[in-house]
Amino acid sequence: MKARVDLVLDCAEPAKLVAFWREALDYREYFTDTSFAVLVPKEGDAPPLVLQGVPEPRVGKNRMHLDIVVDDIEAEVERLQALGAHRL
Repeated sequence: MKARVDLVLDCAEPAKLVAFWREALDYREYFTDTSFAVLVPKEGDAPPLVLQGVPEPRVGKNRMHLDIVVDDIEAEVERLQALGAHRL
Protein backbone atom coordinates (compact mmCIF):
# COMPACT_ATOMS: atom_id res chain seq x y z
CA MET A 1 0.00 0.00 0.00
CA LYS A 2 1.30 3.46 -0.86
CA ALA A 3 1.61 5.97 1.95
CA ARG A 4 -1.17 8.52 2.20
CA VAL A 5 -1.84 11.62 4.23
CA ASP A 6 -4.75 12.08 6.64
CA LEU A 7 -5.24 15.55 8.08
CA VAL A 8 -5.77 15.26 11.85
CA LEU A 9 -7.05 18.12 13.96
CA ASP A 10 -6.90 17.71 17.73
CA CYS A 11 -9.94 19.29 19.37
CA ALA A 12 -11.91 19.21 22.59
CA GLU A 13 -15.27 18.20 21.11
CA PRO A 14 -15.14 16.61 17.66
CA ALA A 15 -18.92 16.24 17.40
CA LYS A 16 -19.34 20.02 17.57
CA LEU A 17 -17.04 20.52 14.56
CA VAL A 18 -18.32 17.79 12.24
CA ALA A 19 -21.15 19.77 10.62
CA PHE A 20 -18.96 22.83 9.96
CA TRP A 21 -16.08 20.95 8.33
CA ARG A 22 -18.41 18.61 6.44
CA GLU A 23 -20.12 21.58 4.79
CA ALA A 24 -16.99 23.75 4.47
CA LEU A 25 -15.10 21.06 2.57
CA ASP A 26 -18.08 19.35 0.88
CA TYR A 27 -17.12 16.11 2.64
CA ARG A 28 -19.28 13.34 4.07
CA GLU A 29 -19.09 11.53 7.39
CA TYR A 30 -17.25 8.23 7.09
CA PHE A 31 -17.16 7.41 10.81
CA THR A 32 -18.15 9.34 13.92
CA ASP A 33 -18.18 8.53 17.62
CA THR A 34 -17.70 10.55 20.80
CA SER A 35 -13.91 10.69 20.60
CA PHE A 36 -13.25 11.25 16.90
CA ALA A 37 -14.79 11.71 13.49
CA VAL A 38 -13.50 10.90 10.04
CA LEU A 39 -14.69 13.02 7.11
CA VAL A 40 -13.93 12.07 3.51
CA PRO A 41 -14.54 13.79 0.17
CA LYS A 42 -17.91 13.20 -1.46
CA GLU A 43 -16.00 12.99 -4.74
CA GLY A 44 -12.40 13.00 -5.79
CA ASP A 45 -9.18 12.06 -4.09
CA ALA A 46 -8.55 14.62 -1.34
CA PRO A 47 -7.19 13.46 2.03
CA PRO A 48 -9.56 12.54 4.87
CA LEU A 49 -10.02 14.99 7.73
CA VAL A 50 -9.91 13.40 11.18
CA LEU A 51 -11.27 15.39 14.12
CA GLN A 52 -9.61 13.79 17.11
CA GLY A 53 -10.77 14.48 20.64
CA VAL A 54 -8.02 15.21 23.14
CA PRO A 55 -8.43 15.86 26.88
CA GLU A 56 -5.88 18.64 27.26
CA PRO A 57 -6.81 22.21 26.28
CA ARG A 58 -5.00 23.95 23.46
CA VAL A 59 -2.14 26.11 24.65
CA GLY A 60 -0.90 28.83 22.32
CA LYS A 61 -1.09 28.89 18.56
CA ASN A 62 -2.43 26.01 16.46
CA ARG A 63 0.43 24.23 14.77
CA MET A 64 -1.67 23.27 11.77
CA HIS A 65 -4.31 25.03 9.75
CA LEU A 66 -6.29 24.30 6.61
CA ASP A 67 -6.22 26.64 3.64
CA ILE A 68 -9.44 26.53 1.66
CA VAL A 69 -8.53 27.58 -1.88
CA VAL A 70 -11.26 29.21 -3.98
CA ASP A 71 -11.56 31.69 -6.85
CA ASP A 72 -13.88 34.12 -5.00
CA ILE A 73 -12.51 34.70 -1.50
CA GLU A 74 -15.23 37.07 -0.29
CA ALA A 75 -18.04 34.76 -1.38
CA GLU A 76 -16.32 31.86 0.40
CA VAL A 77 -15.82 33.94 3.56
CA GLU A 78 -19.55 34.73 3.58
CA ARG A 79 -20.43 31.06 3.05
CA LEU A 80 -18.15 29.92 5.87
CA GLN A 81 -19.44 32.64 8.21
CA ALA A 82 -22.98 31.41 7.52
CA LEU A 83 -21.76 27.98 8.69
CA GLY A 84 -20.43 29.48 11.93
CA ALA A 85 -16.89 30.64 11.12
CA HIS A 86 -15.55 33.92 12.51
CA ARG A 87 -13.37 36.25 10.48
CA LEU A 88 -10.25 37.27 12.40
